[in-house]
Amino acid sequence: MNVDKKLLHRIFLLIAGGIAFGWLLLDTGRAKAVFDAVWGLISPFVVGAGIAFVFNVPMRSIENQLDGIHKAGFRRGLAIVLTLLCLVLIVMFVFEMLIPQIQLTVTALSAKLPAFVERTAGSLMVLMQEHPDMSAWVQEALNLESLDWVNILKDALSFLGNQMTTVMGSAVSVIGNVTGAIVNLVISIVFAMYCLGRKEILARQGRRILYSLIREETVDEIIRVLRLTNTTFSNFISGQCLEACILGVLFAVAMSLFRMPYVALVSVIIAVTALIPVVGAFVGCFLGAFFILVDNPLQALTFVAMFLILQQLENNLIYPRVVGTSIGLPGMWVLVAVSIGGKIMGVGGMLVMIPLVSVLYTLAREFTDKRLAQRNIPEEKLQEQPPEIKSQFKKNKERKERLRLQKMKQKWQALQEQQKKSK
Repeated sequence: MNVDKKLLHRIFLLIAGGIAFGWLLLDTGRAKAVFDAVWGLISPFVVGAGIAFVFNVPMRSIENQLDGIHKAGFRRGLAIVLTLLCLVLIVMFVFEMLIPQIQLTVTALSAKLPAFVERTAGSLMVLMQEHPDMSAWVQEALNLESLDWVNILKDALSFLGNQMTTVMGSAVSVIGNVTGAIVNLVISIVFAMYCLGRKEILARQGRRILYSLIREETVDEIIRVLRLTNTTFSNFISGQCLEACILGVLFAVAMSLFRMPYVALVSVIIAVTALIPVVGAFVGCFLGAFFILVDNPLQALTFVAMFLILQQLENNLIYPRVVGTSIGLPGMWVLVAVSIGGKIMGVGGMLVMIPLVSVLYTLAREFTDKRLAQRNIPEEKLQEQPPEIKSQFKKNKERKERLRLQKMKQKWQALQEQQKKSK
């Protein structure tokens, strides 16, 4: 009796997968603990691979500019050093722009905030005096006189006393977490540098493993998809950074023309927050409007109106040309990707989901085109305004209507012939 080893192998994998899935469903707590332990081990290397992928975008451009250096190892090492130096200079420039401006802003707000609060309180008092019904409703809703302030103060002090016992434990835990995070970050950066220095060797080793385990046609398709993903993510990173810089410059120029305060601070905040697709610029708008509101409420309204105008310019002209064409994803799907990514993984999900959805969109389009070609669907049915496609029911109804009209016409002709004969 011949035994099919491939069939036995598949059955074994199916049974093992079923057992593992059942264990995950029945013992979720232990499964989560195992997952957390495994993730704690591999997370520095996953983060390092992500850092290497992001750093590879500028490093590749710098390395191409160093093509005059014929020694490949020295050229790669110099490109890595120049990339790190450029990133450090950019971070230092941002902090050099932000920290002094934040200090000046805090000083100015500290001086102007009391007067702003006093003006706002005076306006509310005048509003209450002009509308006694609103004042009575507020007093009834708050009902401050019925509150037992002594007991409230005792409960607050008791709560603070109880919480002091856990502060030291929390502090120790925080210190341990921060130390662990620093160690993991150092491991991630070292691993990222290793990946950047040996990326061709790692790619070749990965291909050898895939070709040794999977069919050649399947591996060819996997490599094609991975290369498409690499190109899409790289274009998205470079396009998003360029779009953020353009938006920051536009705000700096517009705010300077309108003589608004905090030009450097608000422009840098807009540029940094614009790295988050779709929603990031609105966060920068809120912060900028708040800073300007304390200084000049009228200019804050002007800033919001200017932001809406520049945002329309960015959404309809800059973003589609700088980012949209580089990843090939329509604006509607960008919004869907940002919403789903934000729900799943927060800000990081927004950044990852857009190029990921772009890759899926491209693969779905290729699959659809292939299936349409195989099924020989007429091209006129795939146009924006396809011809009317009639159902069988509608065709039968039209045929019956034509037969009815034809019979009526025949009866009418027979009636006319009879009238002629009678005459």
